[in-house]
Amino acid sequence: MDISELGEFLLIDRLARIVAVERSDVVVGIGDDVAVLDNGGAELILAKVDSQVEDVHFLRSGISPHQLGRRALAINLSDIAASGGRPRWALVSLALPTDIEVAWVDGLYQGLCEEGNRFGVAVVGGNMARSSQTIFVDVFVLGQACREDLLLRSGAHPGERVLVTGHLGDSTAGLSLLLDPALSVGDDERDALLARHFTPTPRLAESAVITRLGLATAMIDLSDGLSSDIGHICERSGVGVRLWAERLPVSPAAHHVAKLTRREPWRLALEGGEDYELCFTAPPAVVDELAAAVEWETGTPVTVVGETLPADAGRWLVLEDGQELSLEARGWEHFKPRG
Repeated sequence: MDISELGEFLLIDRLARIVAVERSDVVVGIGDDVAVLDNGGAELILAKVDSQVEDVHFLRSGISPHQLGRRALAINLSDIAASGGRPRWALVSLALPTDIEVAWVDGLYQGLCEEGNRFGVAVVGGNMARSSQTIFVDVFVLGQACREDLLLRSGAHPGERVLVTGHLGDSTAGLSLLLDPALSVGDDERDALLARHFTPTPRLAESAVITRLGLATAMIDLSDGLSSDIGHICERSGVGVRLWAERLPVSPAAHHVAKLTRREPWRLALEGGEDYELCFTAPPAVVDELAAAVEWETGTPVTVVGETLPADAGRWLVLEDGQELSLEARGWEHFKPRG
């Protein structure tokens, strides 16, 4: 059996069993957004690593090194946000072909530092190696979280609401514009969607409001698409889910691209990935308060897009005409062939 037969997530589960440890200083190991470590201090330590691989996550000709630097750090900060933490330090490991210009590496690090300065993160070290052909940028981030603020995928209960920040599908719409520059959209739409694809904003400010209020029960960032990422909450929390297609917050610009590419807008939200918005659950009685507080303090809208169910009730998507479809994980998954 090769790894394409398993796919990314089953491979992760397999490796988690191999490295499983029971130690008092490991609060959460493999299986959540970040590793959570306890060194006995006042705050927990958060550790996260994620990579950007040429021709998998980006095309060298389609993104500037400055944008790539910002993006490589931002996607890690997003996972720290999803855990209710604050990022502090980053290390960067590079594998580079020998024909890369020094100016390209300078631009990459300028982007890393710009993104770090926005969120109080210092780049403090790393490693470099030679690659035969492709660029590999691996970023490791350390953060901190108050014990009472920690949010994981595992805290949701049946009967709660599912909420998301911002708009979904913008990054995929931006990718569509990259792959087909002839698509007829206005300059403002194009610029906005490409910015969402190249340089996503980690929702750290929104996370700070959510954790301060203490009303959310579980949270994850949307890196692989809502259909896949809500599934991670379902699996870890032991719940089912029902999402409502008509409530998925798709921007007018993404709607336009969906029409041009003959796709339903809700598919961009469910299947696209790389939006790096937050998805979280909360009891119905506190949803209005929670959503209003996030929007008031950050300017980012929050939308109720579904509800959690008992695990045996399954996972469903309700279309605008009331038809219910089985909610399948159709977002991005490494190694797995896409049907």
